[in-house]
Amino acid sequence: MKLFTLLLGLVLLCLGQNILAQEISEESSRLTFGGYGEVVYRHFDYSDDFNRYTYPENFTEKVSRGQTDIPHLVFNVTYEFGKGWKVSSEIEFEHGGVGSEMEIEAEEFGEYETEVEKGGEVILEQFWIEKSFSSRFNIRAGHIIVPVGSTNYGHLPTEYFTVMRPEGESTIIPQTWHENGISIHGRLRMWDYDFQVVNGLDVDAFGSSNWVNGGSISPYEYKLATSMAGAFRINNYSVNGLRIGLSGYAGNSAGNSLKADRYEGLKGTVLIGSADVEYRSQNLIARSCVIYGNLSESAEISKINKSLPSAAPSPHTDVAKNAMSFMAEAGYNVLSFFPQAEGQLYTFLHYTYYNSMQNTVAGMLADARYKRQLYTLGLNYYPIPQIALKAEYSMRVFDKPYNQENTLSLGVTFSGIFK
Repeated sequence: MKLFTLLLGLVLLCLGQNILAQEISEESSRLTFGGYGEVVYRHFDYSDDFNRYTYPENFTEKVSRGQTDIPHLVFNVTYEFGKGWKVSSEIEFEHGGVGSEMEIEAEEFGEYETEVEKGGEVILEQFWIEKSFSSRFNIRAGHIIVPVGSTNYGHLPTEYFTVMRPEGESTIIPQTWHENGISIHGRLRMWDYDFQVVNGLDVDAFGSSNWVNGGSISPYEYKLATSMAGAFRINNYSVNGLRIGLSGYAGNSAGNSLKADRYEGLKGTVLIGSADVEYRSQNLIARSCVIYGNLSESAEISKINKSLPSAAPSPHTDVAKNAMSFMAEAGYNVLSFFPQAEGQLYTFLHYTYYNSMQNTVAGMLADARYKRQLYTLGLNYYPIPQIALKAEYSMRVFDKPYNQENTLSLGVTFSGIFK
């Protein structure tokens, strides 16, 4: 009897351990970790003096300077609760994060002083809760990506050829664009869709060089949302290997300012439309994207922004009625000619045209420095799909009298799921 009891106890113990192990395994499978990042070296043959556009005739000589950077390091955690519920968060360290310390300055009468150790940002890029009813219909609420343009839709460093994110899109609209709001998204046969309601852009931050780009970054502890906005993306996959995407944004901005009374009577409506395509075959990847934007009452907004107090989070410059960006790139895997070679090596060409002052209202100068073209030749080597080693040479070309700017860039990048 004692032997039977002992054997029964051992069986129950083993069963308990198996059940516990299964529960731990199921719990673990609900939790995933991922991330992406880049380490970059860049060498420039032009001066970084801010006067090079004001007095271009004084900066015709080539210079030699370099810099290293960690543009993005991002970690993502997603947990599936079950019954269609999940939560996800993503934190981004830009340019290595920030650092500061408190110290007593002997040269300043022993006063406490905060020393900034380095530049950079730490940003909550995503934080949302989602309820999935089926692959066709899902609701997401929280801090979400606004999928306007090709780079906001595919912003991982393994999803574009250039070392840095495509320059045109990154100049005129936010990258990666993330706002607080609600998303309804899903997949219907050869189509997928994403319709969003998010907080609008901050009118204070619009300017000449970056159009409405800065309007997504709030300098406050909260995001202004007196004016809301809508965004959408629709993709079609009817042709094998081809994705065709349409995306857009519409929202007023004049109400999203701590000085909203200055913009009384204005709407500051921002309209952005974008079309992008991507084609992938066994050894060829080609992408293209065009973005066009319109800002209503740009003359009135420019006048107000330039009159804001100097401490206001504003460039204090004119902002154009229209901005535009066009990008096309194509790469071919040359290692396909060497069957024994490991990995993939894409030789690519990239072209970008962008102008943050594409069209201006009467009486506003459309400065030629903001009309830029970028020509890039480069290589991407993928030893495995999650890692890309990048090298490129680019030429940024302006209309006269501005000088051409050439850059050699090297990058080590990754993106993937860790668990």
